[in-house]
Amino acid sequence: MDKSVTSSKVIKFEPKSCDKETKLQLYRRMLKPRMIEEKMLLLLRQGKISKWFSGIGQEAIAAGVTAALNKDEYILPMHRNLGVFTGRDIPLHRLFSQWQGKASGFTKGRDRSFHFGTQEFNIIGMISHLGPQMGVADGIALGNLLKKNNKVTAVFTGEGGTSEGDFHEALNVASVWNLPVVFCIENNGYGLSTPTSEQFKCGDLASRGKGYGMESHIIDGNNIIEVYEKVSAIANEIRENPKPVLIEFKTFRRRGHEEASGTKYVPQDLMDYWEERDPLTNYQGYLLEEELLSESCINDLKNEIKKEIDAHLKIAFEEDVVTADLQKELSDVYKSHDFEEVNPSSTKKEMRLIDAISQSLRQSMEKHDDLVIMGQDIAEYGGVFKITEGFVETFGKERVRNTPICESAIVSAAMGLSINGIKSVMEMQFADFVSSGFNPIVNLLAKSHYRWGQTADVVVRMPCGAGVGAGPFHSQTNEAWFTKTPGLKVVYPAFPSDAAGLLAAAINDPNPVLFFEHKALYRSIREEVSEDYFTLPIGKAKLLRGGNDVTIITFGASVHWALDTLSEMSEVNADLIDLRSLNPLDTKTIFESVKKTGKAIILQEDSMFGGVASDISALIMENCFEYLDAAVKRTASLESPIPFAGVLEDQYLPKSRFKEDLEQLLAY
Repeated sequence: MDKSVTSSKVIKFEPKSCDKETKLQLYRRMLKPRMIEEKMLLLLRQGKISKWFSGIGQEAIAAGVTAALNKDEYILPMHRNLGVFTGRDIPLHRLFSQWQGKASGFTKGRDRSFHFGTQEFNIIGMISHLGPQMGVADGIALGNLLKKNNKVTAVFTGEGGTSEGDFHEALNVASVWNLPVVFCIENNGYGLSTPTSEQFKCGDLASRGKGYGMESHIIDGNNIIEVYEKVSAIANEIRENPKPVLIEFKTFRRRGHEEASGTKYVPQDLMDYWEERDPLTNYQGYLLEEELLSESCINDLKNEIKKEIDAHLKIAFEEDVVTADLQKELSDVYKSHDFEEVNPSSTKKEMRLIDAISQSLRQSMEKHDDLVIMGQDIAEYGGVFKITEGFVETFGKERVRNTPICESAIVSAAMGLSINGIKSVMEMQFADFVSSGFNPIVNLLAKSHYRWGQTADVVVRMPCGAGVGAGPFHSQTNEAWFTKTPGLKVVYPAFPSDAAGLLAAAINDPNPVLFFEHKALYRSIREEVSEDYFTLPIGKAKLLRGGNDVTIITFGASVHWALDTLSEMSEVNADLIDLRSLNPLDTKTIFESVKKTGKAIILQEDSMFGGVASDISALIMENCFEYLDAAVKRTASLESPIPFAGVLEDQYLPKSRFKEDLEQLLAY
C-alpha cells in the first residue's frame, strides 16, 4: 500500500463521534479483508481456488455497515462484501474451506464462494439471481417488526441489480409496510463490463427512493468514517422509528467482475482516478497524520493478520476433500421432521372444499400464533375466492397482510420470515401468476436447506385449474413446473377433508409446500369434515375404489372425472388412486396396485408432454414391467394453451376422452 497518499489530498475524514478505539477498529476491519483478498488472488494464480470476486477498493462499505449494526442483526451481503464476513469474526478456516468446497465450510461443498448463509453469524448470502436478496431482507425486517425487537436489517446490491424487478418490488413492499431495512447500493461503476451510463438514466440511484416515498442518502463509499457514522445514525433512528432507508454508496470496482474477466474495458484514467481514492491507503494516511497509528503498529497488525491467514489456510488445505455420501446428499434436500398426527374428531359438518380450506387455515392461525398469511386482496376483501374472509377481524392486519402486486418480492419475503423463525402462507391469487414469483420458489425456497441447512417454512397456496371458462391466464394447472424441482413438496387434494388435513400438515412442515386448490372444486364438492383441527400425512395416496381390472391413477379435479366415468361403467372393477400428494409421491401404493391389476392408466388435467403422468408412467414401466398386460396409458389435455369459450375448453380437457382411453386399455 502506498502510504504517500494521504487524506488531506484526496478523501476528507471528518469524524463527529468516532473515538480512537473505533477509528482503529475500522482500520482493522478494512485491512483484514484486503490482506485476505491479496492472498486469494495469489492462490487463484496458483490454481488453489477456482474463482474470485474481488472487492478491493470497496472495503469501506462492507466494513462500515457491519460495524454500524449489532451482531444479532441480519446482514445480507453480496459476493464482493468479504468485510461483512470478517467483520462478524467468522473463523477464517471456515471461509477458506467454503471457497475450496470442503465440509468445514458452510455448504458442505454444495455451493461456492459467498453463496451461503449462517444463522450463527446472522449473515444471509445471496444466490446468483441477485434480485430476490432484497425481498428476503423485507421478510426478515417484517419478522423484526412483528416481534417488536427494535432490530434493523441491512441488504446489499450493486448498481446493476437496481434494474431488476425484484429491486423495485422489494422497495415498494418495504415502503408500504414501513419495514426497518437499510437498502445498500454499491454503485461501483460497472455491471460486469457494462458501465452505469448504459444501465440507467437517472443521475443518482438514490433518487429512486423518492418514487417509493422512501428516505434516501448518497454516501462516499470510500470514506470509512462517513460510512460508519451515517449508517450508525440511520440504523439507530429506524430501530426506534421503523422505516426503510435507501443508501447509494459511490465507489468503484477496480478489478474484473471476477478475475477471469479482467478490466481492459475500463479507461485507464478512470482506473487511476479511483486508485488514488483507495479507501484503505487514504484512511491509513489519515491515521498516521493524526498520530493514531504508527508504522510499527501497522507492521505489527499486518504480521498478526498474516499469521492468522496462514494458520487458517493450513487448516483448510489439510482438510480432506469432501466425501460423496449418496444417502446424505439425498436426505439433506428436505429437512426431516416428525409428522404430528392429529386424528379427525367425530364432530363433523358438511363442507365445501373452499370451506374446509378456510377452516383449516383459520385453525392453523390459532395453533401457530405467529403464523403470517400474505397475498393480494386477502385482508378486508377476504381474497378473490373469500377463503380468508373475516380473518382480519380475528387475527389483525399484522398477520393477515394485503400485498402489492409483486409475487416475487412476497415469495422472497416469505423466505425472509422463515429465516427469522416465522411461518407463513402466501396466496397466489391464481396459480398462473406464480410465473412472476418463479425464481425465488425454485432457487431460494427449494434449495436453501440443501445448500446451507436453512429451512423455508413456507406454504404457497395455488388456486388453479380449468372448467370455469377463465381462459389461458387463470386456468392453468401447473404442478409439473414444481414437481421437477428437488426441495419442493407439491400437494393437490380433491376432497374437502383431504384439503383440510393436508393444509394443516403443510403448514406444520418446515419445508416449502406448493398447495394446489382446484377452483372448479371450491364450491362444487361437498363432504363431511371434522370441525376440529386434524392433520393428514403428506405423501400418502388414497385408494378410493378397489378392483382387479385396472389401476386408475389421478389427482385434483381429474379424480371426480374418473369417478363419473366409473359410474357409467359399472361393469369395471378398478383400483382408483387419488394421489393427493405429487411430491413426495406414494409409489408404494401405485406399484402394489399395478402389480395386482396388470394395467394402468393415468389421468391428468395438465397437457400431456412433460406432465406428472409421464413420470408416473416411466416409474411403472421401470418397476412393474413384468406385471403389465398392456402398455401404460396416459390421458391428458390438448397440447395447447387453455381456451376461453366453453366448447373449446371442453374439447381441450381430457374428461371426454378418458372413457374411450379406458375402454381401449381394458380391451387390450
